[in-house]
Amino acid sequence: MGSLRNPVGPLPSTIYWRRRAVLLSLLALLALLITWVVVSGGGGGGGGGGDNGANGKSPAPSITAGPSSSGPAISQAPGGRDESGDGGSGGSDGSDGSGGSSPGSGDDGANGDPADSGGTGDSGGGAGGSAGGGSEGGTSAGVGAGDALPAGSGSGLPNCTASAVKFSLRSARNDYEPGQTPTFLLTARNTSGSDCKLDLGPDHAVVTVTQASGDDAYWASDDCPKGARSLVFRVPAADSITYTVKWDRKASAPECATPKAGAAKAGTYLVEAKAPGFEKVRTSFVLKAA
Repeated sequence: MGSLRNPVGPLPSTIYWRRRAVLLSLLALLALLITWVVVSGGGGGGGGGGDNGANGKSPAPSITAGPSSSGPAISQAPGGRDESGDGGSGGSDGSDGSGGSSPGSGDDGANGDPADSGGTGDSGGGAGGSAGGGSEGGTSAGVGAGDALPAGSGSGLPNCTASAVKFSLRSARNDYEPGQTPTFLLTARNTSGSDCKLDLGPDHAVVTVTQASGDDAYWASDDCPKGARSLVFRVPAADSITYTVKWDRKASAPECATPKAGAAKAGTYLVEAKAPGFEKVRTSFVLKAA
């Protein structure tokens, strides 16, 4: 043990200590090198075995960024496009929206009386243009006089306001053959989070028909209604209702005065609906000649 601490030899002890330090450093460096070779070699072998294909002959597939040659992922957005504005936009051919009933049924719903609710419109006719905010997505429950709230039963409901309810109007068809009854669908959509009540009776939500070439209304729902003048409906939160009105093609006069005789002539007509405090909405349709 003494020779380890005090080296014996012809040279100074410091030289022997330096030799020992160099030897220990070389041994430590060799151990680190062996450890690194073992670790790196084992990891590479394991990874290579997992990435190669069968029998180790198939190369690993490459990944190329960018779109494939088969084309874009999305070619077109689904669905159609809503149009908004005061003027009516032309609808597409097909079956008419809900709430309408079969035209050509005589004078049903004339003079402001509501049409039967819940039925589907004529097939084959184009849906009329919507106005004042366009058509809305989703379904809308058809309502008629029988669905109105009984007098006094809606006292707990707030009145609908223009900030919560938006109107839209369309014709069940773009054009009507002789004998077919023009049918109009007035939709009230509640965009708020609570129910409200709305009067769609002929005295409150007035629907007028005017020849496109004229200025005076040819027919108005409030001139001489046959049914109730006030029809209050519940408009559910985040939902809508559709009230249907039919026109018998005859003229009307205020206060049930005698209107001019005969039926409306062929041509283009404008339909407008307006209620106090709400933006008026309008659309158009055509009466075809015989």
